[in-house]
Amino acid sequence: MQFLESLPTAVNQVVEHASASRIDRLLDKLLELSLSAGRHILIALIIYLVGTFLIKIINRLVAAMLNRRHVDVGVQSFLRSLVRILLTLLLIISVISALGINTTSFAALLASAGVAVGMALSGNLQNFAGGLVVLLFKPYRVGDIIEAQGTLGRVREIQIFHTILTTYDNKTVYIPNGSLSTSTVVNHSREETRRVQWTIGVDYGQDIDLVRSKIQKLFSSDQRILQSPDERRPFVGIDALADSSVNLVVRVWVKTDDYWAVFYQGQQALYDMFCREGINIPYPQTVVHIDGGQKA
Repeated sequence: MQFLESLPTAVNQVVEHASASRIDRLLDKLLELSLSAGRHILIALIIYLVGTFLIKIINRLVAAMLNRRHVDVGVQSFLRSLVRILLTLLLIISVISALGINTTSFAALLASAGVAVGMALSGNLQNFAGGLVVLLFKPYRVGDIIEAQGTLGRVREIQIFHTILTTYDNKTVYIPNGSLSTSTVVNHSREETRRVQWTIGVDYGQDIDLVRSKIQKLFSSDQRILQSPDERRPFVGIDALADSSVNLVVRVWVKTDDYWAVFYQGQQALYDMFCREGINIPYPQTVVHIDGGQKA
């Protein structure tokens, strides 16, 4: 009977001892996991900080090397973007590995997800290929003024997916490289010279030879307008016999950098000269004849 009376107490002591041992083992395990996780996190943090610093150094070295080799500015921006992305991906994989995650399984996961992501980002892959085409065939370079996709602007940068344009009203436009490599691109800066053209009307009965000589004299005094070779001298000819005017076409050749200044200033110079010389610039008029006769 005494044994039976002491049995519950003994059982309670055993249970308490087992529970205490289990809690101690659990706490030891948690402490061990915490130390291990803390070590992995610390190593991953160090790798991230060092890797970020090294990426900046490598990017600067790549930029300096490309500058020393006088590589085209567009190719430089493309390669710098590509190197930065590749190094960042390598850093991410290194940080994941330092955290104790199995990179083999992670790589397999990336590979399996890559197909779906690749299909979703097929447009970006096309833009990447378009960027390579642009750099290979060079339809434009950084600094060129181009017109594409309804936008006119100066090329500021050629990235791996986009070409960045700055418009004349100082807007930044990102155009996908894929569309630029497969559509029409007008390069206004490729040639050293460009032709400026105006169309202006004069009255019927006006001495066209006199008007032509005055226009040629006007533009012969402008140092920005090319006077040679002969086929690029200022040209004035009759463009059309319109309803109320004889339309003259005026063509001159200038250096590409002077195009817009000559276009606007030359237009005003023509108007001022016509007013000064008394050459009438007609405008559409409607003449109404009123029949004053009376009906019978």
